[in-house]
Amino acid sequence: MDRRKFIKNSALASSLFFVPNFVKAFESVATERLGYKRLVIVQLAGGNDGLNTIIPYNNDLYYNARPQLSITKDIIKLSDDLGFHPSLGPLRSLFDNGQLSIINNVGYPNPVRSHFRSMDIWQTASGSDEYLQSGWIGRYLDQYGKKPYNAMEMDEQLSLAMKGEHFNGLATNDYKVLYNTAKDPYFKNVLDHYSEAHLSEHNLGYLYQTMIEAKSSAKYIFETTEVKSSRESYPQNGFSKQLRNVAQFINSGLDTKVFYTSLSGFDTHSNQNNKQTRLLSQYAESVAAFVKDLKQNGTFEDTLILTFSEFGRRVKQNAANGTDHGSANNVFVIGKNLKKAGFYNNLASLSDLDDNGDLKYNIDFRSIYATILSQWMDVSAEGIIPVEQNTLDFI
Repeated sequence: MDRRKFIKNSALASSLFFVPNFVKAFESVATERLGYKRLVIVQLAGGNDGLNTIIPYNNDLYYNARPQLSITKDIIKLSDDLGFHPSLGPLRSLFDNGQLSIINNVGYPNPVRSHFRSMDIWQTASGSDEYLQSGWIGRYLDQYGKKPYNAMEMDEQLSLAMKGEHFNGLATNDYKVLYNTAKDPYFKNVLDHYSEAHLSEHNLGYLYQTMIEAKSSAKYIFETTEVKSSRESYPQNGFSKQLRNVAQFINSGLDTKVFYTSLSGFDTHSNQNNKQTRLLSQYAESVAAFVKDLKQNGTFEDTLILTFSEFGRRVKQNAANGTDHGSANNVFVIGKNLKKAGFYNNLASLSDLDDNGDLKYNIDFRSIYATILSQWMDVSAEGIIPVEQNTLDFI
């Protein structure tokens, strides 16, 4: 085969990087079938300001640090001290019904304030001084996955979190386009003329096996996913479309354990209030519609939703009515059978900040991952989370 011709002519070439090296992966794949519980990850990219998301509305230090930026009106009071940003109103019923756990002060030792590096740390579950080439979901797939669609990202590119050492998830923002691409005439012609010799050859074997699995995955997703539209009304935005697709996959019984979604734009160095208000509205309205959709179809009970951002923001506002990169932040966990709903822990002290003026973390984000793996997905975190972590009791 002329490899250059293959890359030039196959419309699926760009998708090959999203599919694993099955020749190696099949040697170590676990034989047990994946369970029915599903994890939906929501990434708020850019560093969401957690202090204006969960607001210490009775704390003068908060208002002193943010004379123009603090939220003063329409705060949704959840306790005597803390409340929602007004845009998070659609999530109030989840909080009241014990289906939302808010974990404060989440971070890691020696925090990094670079978007790319900190996101890599969160996605790989590494330490701040450790560089890993595989993600925590990817390593989960290495041990327990069988097919690329066992973990899917609602995007055209695959995040590092979804890449394993031998096994990757699948990235697609439109399963119908993926299916039609897999029917590319040249792609079909190549698959019609391969032999066992091709599969055993080092480079060609990888390409052929990848193409076979890509086409098989696209066909499975297309044929399994029901064509009927959701009865639930979703907001009109890109993030909502991601969640609508996830709901359709879940409600159709797709054999997928992990779904990865993202909402970007949270790097609010200037004019933060309007930007964050808009983004949090998109997040809350979309998640509320998603949960309602799952409840109507009886699939919410077996779904856990995790929301994180790569870091929080500085406590003190800057001169541009925005906030600069910080460290510790809040994490949202949504599910039907939470053991500890509401506020999992208190907000860190605003009078005892770190040397950079940031909230001090007291919960390592990797302990949240370890808890989800062991208590929700019913697998050991060993080999997936590099450093042993204590589990929490929110599920």
